[in-house]
Amino acid sequence: MLLWLGCAGAAMAADKPGTVLVLGDSLSAAHNIAAAQGWVHLLEVRLGDMEPGWTAINASISGETSLSGRNRLPALLEKYHPGVVVLELGANDGLRGLPLPALRENLAAMVDAAQKSGARVLLLGIELPVNYGPQYRDGLRAIYADLARDKHTALVPFLLEGVALDPSLMQDDGLHPTAAGEPKVLDNVWKALHPLLQGSPKK
Repeated sequence: MLLWLGCAGAAMAADKPGTVLVLGDSLSAAHNIAAAQGWVHLLEVRLGDMEPGWTAINASISGETSLSGRNRLPALLEKYHPGVVVLELGANDGLRGLPLPALRENLAAMVDAAQKSGARVLLLGIELPVNYGPQYRDGLRAIYADLARDKHTALVPFLLEGVALDPSLMQDDGLHPTAAGEPKVLDNVWKALHPLLQGSPKK
């Protein structure tokens, strides 16, 4: 069962082996679609085919910035003791035009905290609309690649690869996938996440 923050029994997640903590924003919080259609819930279903099993904790909040995620992460690590931490943050920093060095510092601090706790880390990169200009967009893109290299983490360069430019898979806001696009988002994540998971598919 997918455990969302605030759900009854979530506190017991720390006692279960193989916990994947997803810390993200609206791209991971099933924005404007049913929670069961979001990629994190779809991930939980796929994790159910792993042996031993894994539990997903979705700590994503719409509107989350890298700073607010950084501030929340220590308590989440203490509560859930995840084996893998998936960081999907930076989109709101970018959309607000916040300084890129601050984003890098916040992401680096989260990676360090997760790794210090013993968790493996997967960074999920994002892209901004072209009207933000090539310098800012390239700088944002480089943050994820550089951190993945420097901190030895797994990386998905662009979470919405194969989705963002397909109008049939995107909501009218042009920023969030529709329910039809979420399985493709999960496929993008799974390619990098699967090697971090111990175990193998059930026969």
